[in-house]
Amino acid sequence: MAREPAGSAELVLDGIAKSYGGTVAVAEMDLTLPAGALVALLGPSGCGKTTTLRMVAGFETPDRGAIRIGGQDVTGLPPHRRNLGMVFQNYSLFPHRTVAENIAFGLRMARIGRAERDAEVRRMLDLVQLPGREDAYPAQLSGGQQQRVALARSLVVNPRVLLLDEPLGALDRSLRESMQFEIRGMVNRLGITTLLVTHDQEEALSMSDIVAVMRAGRILQAGAPSEIYDRPATRFVAEFLGTSNIFEGTVAPGGAGLEIAGAPLLPLAGPATPGSRAALSVRPERMALGPEAEGLDIRLDARVTGAVFRGTYAAYQVEVPALGRELFVYRQADGPLGAVSFRLGESLALGWKAEDAVLLGAG
Repeated sequence: MAREPAGSAELVLDGIAKSYGGTVAVAEMDLTLPAGALVALLGPSGCGKTTTLRMVAGFETPDRGAIRIGGQDVTGLPPHRRNLGMVFQNYSLFPHRTVAENIAFGLRMARIGRAERDAEVRRMLDLVQLPGREDAYPAQLSGGQQQRVALARSLVVNPRVLLLDEPLGALDRSLRESMQFEIRGMVNRLGITTLLVTHDQEEALSMSDIVAVMRAGRILQAGAPSEIYDRPATRFVAEFLGTSNIFEGTVAPGGAGLEIAGAPLLPLAGPATPGSRAALSVRPERMALGPEAEGLDIRLDARVTGAVFRGTYAAYQVEVPALGRELFVYRQADGPLGAVSFRLGESLALGWKAEDAVLLGAG
């Protein structure tokens, strides 16, 4: 008789903190993963994201705070009693066991009968698109296939929460992109609450419902991928999550714009305190060059100093005399590179809308 799925569960991190000696790894973290959502912890090495994952998994004990899954406090429970599935970066498959034996390992530990184990293994192989490979060994599989086996082994035990620790880091770019879609689709179909740890911005944006950007043990900003990218709260978030042109200056009287010595007033989209120091972020793809800059809220004279073709878009480096600096501008390709490129040394207009200039906090 087939077992009933455990169902998705809300995961709540309530003020959890962890220090090693005098070093703070995670500082008073509050984060809620809605049932069925995929949430990414994104940040550079040493920011505390892996420590957070290990506390959720039960491999580390928080110094304070609580971890709740489906309303149950699991902070003091050992890993095997938390009903979690986990996929490691190196997959951690048993090399001397077949695909079927690897997938069935958790079921054997739970003393599930042979007939049911075999049925569950077949179901998992279909789910991860590896039917007929049950007798193969890990060394006979590609990196992507090993990744799927690791996923199947985690999912076969019907976990309430799935933990992914840099699961695609060992794959090449094309396979990594393919697996992003596969994992995202699998999580959607199963409706399983998932916590993903990654330092890859593209991976976090493309796979998750919520992105939480971390630095020095703290979450700086959490929200939908589009919100985090389009409206970064701090300079660190703006620069870590893609490329951004940053302008620093003083808010003009009346709060209408940002004053930079010798430059035109840069308009602000929202309210700001007059006389305060502030920074603006404008994404390169929000800037326009040439005729497209006409009629925009800010228009400056610029000169092209560099151009790089990146397949679907061209990246330009432009010198802006009024600002005394160079900026980056991305322009989407609508044909061969020659049809969209500007000549090196060419003088043209640069502009952007006030609504695309995001006022950054000091965090």
